[in-house]
Amino acid sequence: MNQKETKTKEKAKLLSPKLDVVFQALFGEVGSERITKKFLEAILDKKLEEVDLSRNIVLRRENPKDKMGILDVLVKINQEEYCNVEMQMVEKDNLIERILYYWSRIYGKNLNGSDDYIELKRTIGVLIVNFEIKKLKELGYHSKWKIIEEKERKLILTEHLELHIIEIPKIYNIGENEEKEELVKWINFIENPESEKAGEYMKENAEMKEAKEKLEVMSEDEKMQILAELRLKAIRDEKAVERFGYNQGIEKGIEKGIEQGKKETAKKMKEEGLDIELIKKITGLTEEEINLL
Repeated sequence: MNQKETKTKEKAKLLSPKLDVVFQALFGEVGSERITKKFLEAILDKKLEEVDLSRNIVLRRENPKDKMGILDVLVKINQEEYCNVEMQMVEKDNLIERILYYWSRIYGKNLNGSDDYIELKRTIGVLIVNFEIKKLKELGYHSKWKIIEEKERKLILTEHLELHIIEIPKIYNIGENEEKEELVKWINFIENPESEKAGEYMKENAEMKEAKEKLEVMSEDEKMQILAELRLKAIRDEKAVERFGYNQGIEKGIEKGIEQGKKETAKKMKEEGLDIELIKKITGLTEEEINLL
C-alpha cells in the first residue's frame, strides 16, 4: 500500500460521536446551530426558532477559559430557555442524581443576587447514555420526566423542569412505527454515522448530512484526534480496572487503579500541551494534583 492509499484509508476513519469530547465539538461549537437545532427538535418534539451555542467552550481552542460544561452542550433556545445535553459512555453510580445536579446548576445560574425568582428560565436536561439504565428497564429508548402531583389529578407542577433520558442500545428493540421517528434516525447516526441506515437518512435530512461532513473534518483535526485518543484510553482504563477489581473483590485496589489511570492520562495530556481546565474536567483530578505530575 503506497502513501496516498494509506492517507485515504486514515481519512475515512471517523471519530465516534458517542465519545463525549467528539459529541461536544460536533453539536456544541458555534457554527453547528443548524445541526443542533434539528437534533433538539427531534428530542423535544417541537419546532425551534433559534439556538445559541455561544456559551460552550471550543475544545480545540488553544487556551479555553470557561470551566463550565466542557464536555456537555449548553444551548439557549429561542432566547428564553436553556437546554443542557450530556453524552455518557460509562455507567456510573447516582446517574439520576447527577443529571438533576447539573440541571440545578444551570437553572440557578440564570439568577443574579438581586433578581426576582420570576427571572428564572425554563431549563431542560438531556442525558444520552451508551448503556441501559437498570431503573428504566421497562421503559422505551426515550423517556421524558417532569414534576407531577401523583395523589389526585396528575397535574404538572411546573414547566421549568424537564428531563429527557435516551438509552442508545434500546433502539435495537424498537417497533416499526418508532423506526420512523426523527430521533431514532439521529440516534442511529450517533451510533454509527457510516452505517447504511444513516446514509439513507442523510438523503432526506440535510442537517444530518452536514453533521457527517463536519465529523469528517473533525476526524482530520490533530487536536481532536489527541483528545479522542486520550478520552478513549481513560474510559478503557477505568473499565479494565473496575472489571479486574470486582473479579478480585478488592475495593481499595479498584480506587487505587482508577486514580493511577487518571494520573497517567493527565500526564500525557500535559505533555501534549492541553489546557489544565480541560485536563481537570476529563480526568477529575485537581489542579494541584495535575501540577505535581
